[in-house]
Amino acid sequence: MKMDRNPGKGRPIAAATKLAVARCAFAVGILGTAAAQAAITDDVVKIGVLTDMSGTYADFTGQGAVIAARMAIQDFSGDRTVLGKKIELVSADHQNKADVGAERARSWIDRDKVDVITELVTTNVALAVMDVVAQKGKVALISGSASLPITNERCNANTVHWVYDSYGLAAGTAKAVVGSGKKNWYFIAADYAAGAAMMDGAAKVVVASGGKVVGSSKHPFPSSDFSSFLLSAQASKADVIALANGGQDTITAIKQAAEFGIIGSAQTLVPIVLFINDVHALGLQTAQGLTLTEGFYWNRDDKTRAWSRRFYEHAGTMPSMAHAGVYSSVLNYLRAVEKTGSDEAGAVMQYLKSTPIDDGLFKGEIRADGKFAHEMLLLEVKKPAESAEQWDYYHVRAVIPAADSALPLAQSKCPLVRQ
Repeated sequence: MKMDRNPGKGRPIAAATKLAVARCAFAVGILGTAAAQAAITDDVVKIGVLTDMSGTYADFTGQGAVIAARMAIQDFSGDRTVLGKKIELVSADHQNKADVGAERARSWIDRDKVDVITELVTTNVALAVMDVVAQKGKVALISGSASLPITNERCNANTVHWVYDSYGLAAGTAKAVVGSGKKNWYFIAADYAAGAAMMDGAAKVVVASGGKVVGSSKHPFPSSDFSSFLLSAQASKADVIALANGGQDTITAIKQAAEFGIIGSAQTLVPIVLFINDVHALGLQTAQGLTLTEGFYWNRDDKTRAWSRRFYEHAGTMPSMAHAGVYSSVLNYLRAVEKTGSDEAGAVMQYLKSTPIDDGLFKGEIRADGKFAHEMLLLEVKKPAESAEQWDYYHVRAVIPAADSALPLAQSKCPLVRQ
């Protein structure tokens, strides 16, 4: 476990808009006098970044998530305090193992008095930690995991799914690709919960859009050899070979698909989830033309560029959407603590769910099911000649409204929606 105690020099974020203030007053009112006046339970507000520090997903989460959390704390308060209480940051590697993640979460909460746990890439880890925070009365803010059950059948009142999920990814990429005439799909999916969720979500969109799933294969996690799966996909003669995996697995599969001549052939390779760090690792020569959906792109506008260049100064890499999500989630958590005067989970969650979010990186609202509904971006990887600078990797082909990028509440299995 690592503890970050270095004071920053950031400046407090500007006051909320009149609308946000009005909603804040309403939120405090509905919390009730006791909750609204509840004090911070000790002399510290402690934030835990629990992520993959050394495995398959480390490039787009890892130490970058810690840097993003530190930036959020510094931007919230130059002296790293909230309501006169010190803000501390701790971090750990969950090794992509649910038992390791759950045990770390319990230890942090029971021994170290951690109030909120953020990042939580890897679905099995996220689901396990969600259960712990619900039992312990703390908060989980998930940025790196994709699985829809986090805010669907496995939802709880103490969790927010901040950046993306399998529904949003499929609603962007799969719908666009089928609409271009690529109707027959073959899936290569990681043999774990997130892989199944991504494949299931994309397959439903493919069928609903007039396409067809002609076959699928499951690969072990992690994997270094995709040859047999790619050969089966080639033999299917499907229009699309879709990759329902992530991180290094996706990078390896794309590289081997290029070696087999799939990229540039009549078949189209579609990664259901791809991060900008993956594109950087692949290089534009290999990744050019790939279609994908993300919740954040550093080069979208002046605000995202300014924040991302600050991140780059610390990390030596441009931020992934997971990094941006950690920053946004920590910043808005601290705003909620300040506005409610409490780090009690119920008070914080009530505020977050009643107040619009617009922090320069994301804009939207947190729904009853814990889904932070915001715009998603349909992207196409540029050709090498089209890139103006390093990390200038995407054409933004479409902006997908929040209403279209989140599972409709009418279809939700989350018990909180029915309350």
